[in-house]
Amino acid sequence: MRWDGAAGLAGGVILLLAGCGAVSASPPATVAGSVPASPSAGAAAEGWVATWGAAMTDGGQSFHRQTVRQIVHTSVAGDGARLRLSHAFGTTPLVIGGVHVARRATGSGIERATDTAVTFGGKATVTIPAGGSVTSDRVDFAVPADADLAVSVYLPATTGETTRHPLATQHTYIGTGDQLTATTVSGATTSSSYFFLTGLDVFDSGADGTIVAFGASITDGLGSTVGAARRWPDLLADRLRADGRTIGVVNTGISGNRLTADGRDGRGESAAHRFDQDVLQRTGVRWVIISDDPLNDLGSTHPPATDELIGAYRQLIDRGHAAGIKVICSTLTPFHGAAYWSSAGERGRTAVNAFVRGAGSGCDAVLDQDTATHDPAAPTRYLPANDSGDHLHPGDKGMQVIAEAVDLDWLD
Repeated sequence: MRWDGAAGLAGGVILLLAGCGAVSASPPATVAGSVPASPSAGAAAEGWVATWGAAMTDGGQSFHRQTVRQIVHTSVAGDGARLRLSHAFGTTPLVIGGVHVARRATGSGIERATDTAVTFGGKATVTIPAGGSVTSDRVDFAVPADADLAVSVYLPATTGETTRHPLATQHTYIGTGDQLTATTVSGATTSSSYFFLTGLDVFDSGADGTIVAFGASITDGLGSTVGAARRWPDLLADRLRADGRTIGVVNTGISGNRLTADGRDGRGESAAHRFDQDVLQRTGVRWVIISDDPLNDLGSTHPPATDELIGAYRQLIDRGHAAGIKVICSTLTPFHGAAYWSSAGERGRTAVNAFVRGAGSGCDAVLDQDTATHDPAAPTRYLPANDSGDHLHPGDKGMQVIAEAVDLDWLD
């Protein structure tokens, strides 16, 4: 187990490592100490790569003596696994009464023969301080690619407001009492959020690294079919596997997120404030795609000046390069017809897109989501086939064309 420190989102880059251990009936581990900063890209050389992840925000519901079973969809396979739990927005210590991982069957059901206990420093339970996070021991668990896993967490004590990812595009199942080993969660209620679970790494000595999709609701998958893994980062993972590449894809989009301003109640801290936590500290990261955050700045009540947006974008590009990461910049998709569209916002989108496409941006490549999705006859709007219906978010077809617009040669 490693403690990953208090979640100061502007902190240094951390290499997440973990040891092995067996389930123990001894008292819970109490997380303490810190991990020295070091480049996360080195994790790929050691065989670890992130196969799934989610960015965390505030505002989650409280739990008490409940089991939360969360469904995650993997991008790459491995013969060992480790989980990362975040209590970044907690205000009191968080008691984790047990964690299990299994192959999912259907609904809240698991394939019982695959059910495996997860340990932390050799113990079945762990207490995470407010603002902290923890990475589990290595679990001897064969993780398949392109598959659903069920991660069950038992919360024996009152948690208070929880650290969460609001839009899971999957159902999370919540049951009363300790149901860690239950084949299905009895009396389950459902939620659309992930709670505490922020990362799943796998061990594959042949892995090439991790690409992080970093953005807002379009990256997060709003508008795509729930439970179908149709977000554009999921579809990019499909293309990478079909091309024979072992590259993990992590989606750290947050719906409502902004480039320049922090949000509350699930909108997340600004892209600038969370870039270290949600990009640089991901295991094995070698590439980042910076996507749609500026649309929410442009649609806000008091939008920042274009120069401020471009300056913030430049800072992210520079920070990525300083960490040895290739930065792929995205143009902004059309949003004419959306509730917060304005002519001023359209001018801002045009200016941001001109910067991204320009020779002086510093971007290593450009993912032209604008050209991929807009209507050639009305370039400020989506092509109807790509529109989810709200004129802001692409539907499944729009997600597909974004994924197809990624040139896989950028990842050589």
